[in-house]
Order: sequence, then structure tokens, then C-alpha cells
Amino acid sequence: MVQLSLKQFLRVKIEMKRRRMYRKAKDLGFTHPIVVDCSQELDILLNRYSKQAQVS
Repeated sequence: MVQLSLKQFLRVKIEMKRRRMYRKAKDLGFTHPIVVDCSQELDILLNRYSKQAQVS
């Protein structure tokens, strides 16, 4: 079984969330509430990654 570090896990989650956000934005527009929520979730992941990168 593959063991991922927290940083690797966050990178995967960030990429998945980013792709989802862009797909939703393409269909709904960048100001749609679903897209805004997705963007905010992405911000949280990016902040967590940034904090984890400082620790490592």
C-alpha cells in the first residue's frame, strides 16, 4: 500500500478541488455560489499546505 505524506495528500486534494472548481465555473460562471464555495474550500486547502510546507 502506498503511504502518502500530509503534503502529498494535500497536493492531490488541491489539484482535485482546483479541477472541480474550473469545471463548475465553466458550466455555472465564476460568481455562482457553488463555485465560490469551491474556491473557498480550495483556499483552505492551500493555506493548510502552506503551513505544512513551513513545518517541513
